Amino acid sequence: MTTSGRQLVSTLSADGTMVLELEEKTFAEPTGNQVLVKMEAAPINPSDLFLMTTGADLANAIYEPGKVIMQVTPQVAAGQAARHGKPQTVGNEGAGEVIAAGEGEMAQALLGQRVACVPGNAFSEYALADAMMCLPLGDHTCEQGASSFVNPMTALGFVETAKREGHEAIIHAAAASNLGQMLNRICQEDGMGLVNIVRKQAQVDLLEGQGATHVVNSSDRDFEQRLAAAIGETGAYLGFDPIGGGATTDTCLRAMERVAASKMTEYSRYGSDQPKKMYIYGRLELAPTILTPTYGFAWTVSGWLLMPFLASCDMATLVGLRQRIHDGLTTTLASSYKTKVDLEGMLTKEAMMDYAQMATGEKYLVTP
Repeated sequence: MTTSGRQLVSTLSADGTMVLELEEKTFAEPTGNQVLVKMEAAPINPSDLFLMTTGADLANAIYEPGKVIMQVTPQVAAGQAARHGKPQTVGNEGAGEVIAAGEGEMAQALLGQRVACVPGNAFSEYALADAMMCLPLGDHTCEQGASSFVNPMTALGFVETAKREGHEAIIHAAAASNLGQMLNRICQEDGMGLVNIVRKQAQVDLLEGQGATHVVNSSDRDFEQRLAAAIGETGAYLGFDPIGGGATTDTCLRAMERVAASKMTEYSRYGSDQPKKMYIYGRLELAPTILTPTYGFAWTVSGWLLMPFLASCDMATLVGLRQRIHDGLTTTLASSYKTKVDLEGMLTKEAMMDYAQMATGEKYLVTP
């Protein structure tokens, strides 16, 4: 028995033409520990936009029902040469009802349940998913559970990473995002110090209204001084940067060294020996990452991705993370959405030009 339904596919050609199109697909009967999920809700995350809008001229694209044809900048097209001519499914995560299951015990246990999942093709009427990567929602709705993987696991992963590496405080850039607000609540629960970096006074007010103690505005003239003061109060020598391009990581390392150097009793031409580390986990800014090493030699810039982090966790840690997400879906780890659209609605010019901006508090929820 097979099931048919529409699925969003992104295809980039060598000439820089990108096509987003709803295609009719046939989904095979699940086997082993696979389950077939009838998708009901899926958030549009920044990581999804890499295959949908990055480098694209949305203003001059051709919009047809269920299809968008757009031109991508040559630099972005060249950087994605490996996917030229190879259709890509879109939608990292979502939630729905398991309507069929493979013969595996774990899959059979999910039959008929609402689950959150990470199939990689969540912008679809149906999706095959690994039962191991599904989270039973219990009494939670699919809308409540749609964003229960990427942002919650990432925010919890930051805190877990900090604890592993012996830190008691962290810095987070672009901190007023859905993920940033989750991280703020998690850090308050766990007693982890947190320095939030935002770019607008309204975002300062938002996080402070949610109990954040240290919020610094990168638009302020004395931003670096305020950032250094917050680092001095918290001891935050570890940071997470979703912006990637530009000078955010550089500024954080410089402020860390400013605090560390102020505690030195003797001068050293090599700077402080305080370890300083920044993880880049996103690319909201496509410009090159600027580093001006004026922070000694005890510093590291590294990448952080969710899947490698999860692969590094033992089973007890994974079970604990999943349980914490389930328990906090409507509180600590709750997500909010600006609006809901169906599969056709997400491909309109008005919608695409809106959610492509990745504005704070304006996430879209797709309801296939």
